[in-house]
Amino acid sequence: MKTIDSVIVGIVASSIISMNVFAQETVEVSAEGSFQENLQEALILAEPGSTLMLPAGRFELQSALSLDVPNITIKGAGMEETVLSFAGQVSGSEGLLVTSDGVWLEGFAVEDTPGDGIKAKGVDQISFKDIRVEWTNGPDAENGAYGLYPVESKNVLIDGALVKGASDAGIYVGQSQHIIVRNSRAEYNVAGIEIENSFFADVYDNVATHNTGGILVFDLPNLPQMGGHSVRVFNNKSVNNDTANFAPEGNIVATVPKGTGLLVMANSNIEVFGNEFAENASANVLLAAYPREYNDEDYNPLPRGIYVHGNTYGRAGWEPDKAVAELIAPATGLPVPDIVWDGAVDGVWSAFFGPDEQDRIIIDEADGTTFANLQFVKDLVLPWGADPKTDIADHAGERPRLSAVQLPQLESD
Repeated sequence: MKTIDSVIVGIVASSIISMNVFAQETVEVSAEGSFQENLQEALILAEPGSTLMLPAGRFELQSALSLDVPNITIKGAGMEETVLSFAGQVSGSEGLLVTSDGVWLEGFAVEDTPGDGIKAKGVDQISFKDIRVEWTNGPDAENGAYGLYPVESKNVLIDGALVKGASDAGIYVGQSQHIIVRNSRAEYNVAGIEIENSFFADVYDNVATHNTGGILVFDLPNLPQMGGHSVRVFNNKSVNNDTANFAPEGNIVATVPKGTGLLVMANSNIEVFGNEFAENASANVLLAAYPREYNDEDYNPLPRGIYVHGNTYGRAGWEPDKAVAELIAPATGLPVPDIVWDGAVDGVWSAFFGPDEQDRIIIDEADGTTFANLQFVKDLVLPWGADPKTDIADHAGERPRLSAVQLPQLESD
């Protein structure tokens, strides 16, 4: 028979063991000798709950780094003070690959990777705080595709990031759920910020400038997670997106026109509000269907349930590019209106009577905001499609506001 004292001792011992599983250990990664070996060894040997402290300095790395230990923090001295350069990388492609849960990355830079900057795949709780990813030679098709690249993940935080020069998307979140992208800057990328095939995302207080397209919300066919929905894009500045498209040919973002402020394609239940769009030479806001043929019977190529309200619009549409120049400007004239919807609906019934209420495009903007509905119909262009509708009042209304995204790693905020 156990005594009370023995039970208490057992409980205490059990608690100590439990605490040690996630022991709060700080490991200083040394700059002496081979920094590459020191850092990769620390990533392999780190105990869950550890913090790896990276020193200030510029470090040349020749091979990709990987982390598969959960609940690790990697922290540098700042995005300009701790720089990991992969310009001489000879093995691997991305700079850092994370495949474990509960990882926090903060205060360092990754430069000139031949592939993606930092990729996280299949993880729960990944946080990028004050991280810089840059290709220092500027826009170039040979640059890596993605800067920050969480994919197939849950509870994603990107906060205070800076990404330059990605040949696809600077800040990209794909096939993921519960996402916050905030306080970040994307410039000189093809796509500045991209949310693709994802559910429940908040994109706010960011600056997207000097990209080909500032902010993109996409859904693509033939992927494990489709039907992107419930995305809020608010309080961002998407301005002066004036970089010629330098994506490799065949990539879907290679079709993005230079000078696009926001493109929403084939998503549902999207709320766009409080943003500033200006100096985007093709258009400030484009709402469009997926433009390519596809063979996925579960895919819906149309934008649905879009609510655009309370944004401000500056100059745009004076020098359109790609499809805006070829298809939209001939119908609307110049400048291209502030908001353009291709009008794509499914079938003639919807063309005559409009989509179902939950699928309507609702726009509530200040007087003077210009608009065009091109009246395209899936697999058919109506005979009067050459004369777009321009009465923004046709889309008046309101929709229930989407809820804020909550992340467990921010519960103490």
